[in-house]
Amino acid sequence: MNFETIVFFGFAAILLFAGFRVITTRNPVHAALFLVLAFFTAAGLWLMLEAEFLAITLVLVYVGAVMVLFLFVVMMLDINLDRLREGFWDYLPLAAFVSVMLVIEMAVVLGSRSFGLDIVPAPAQHAANYSNTKELGRLLYTDYVYPFELAAVVLLVAIVAAIALTMRKRKTSKYQDPAQQVRIKRADRVRLVSMAAEQPSSTKS
Repeated sequence: MNFETIVFFGFAAILLFAGFRVITTRNPVHAALFLVLAFFTAAGLWLMLEAEFLAITLVLVYVGAVMVLFLFVVMMLDINLDRLREGFWDYLPLAAFVSVMLVIEMAVVLGSRSFGLDIVPAPAQHAANYSNTKELGRLLYTDYVYPFELAAVVLLVAIVAAIALTMRKRKTSKYQDPAQQVRIKRADRVRLVSMAAEQPSSTKS
């Protein structure tokens, strides 16, 4: 067993531990921090698989943006932990079954060469000047250009739907109309009221 294999199993153990703590810890902030650890560990595994662009994207997008947003939301909301834990043990058998099936599938795919099945071919060795970003871009815009465009359309529809849902007018919400503010005139802002002058009352000595 060489040093690369030891590092891989170390990262894999940390990733499994972090993922397990995400779903078992009682504090949502701790769960989010364990998820950050899982993302960092997965990025390290991708670096070992020569997927540098995906590793950097995982750290920048998920750890740098999404998880920071999750932490702010979780820390600002008053979450009832007792209600959050309701129904956990009811779904445990189904979750255990799904977890066992995932472990079996991963064992078949990753350990197929140990049993002489060769389901997944061994990855090809790349040269020193190999660019992961260039290869990913070539595949996206040549072999997978139509699925890539379809995913872009689906994301665009999701963005438009989210904006449409949040832009609904509510009777209780207070908002300003910029067009009405621009069309306003001087006479609408100031109203002159004619009032009779008042005489000061005379002081009696």
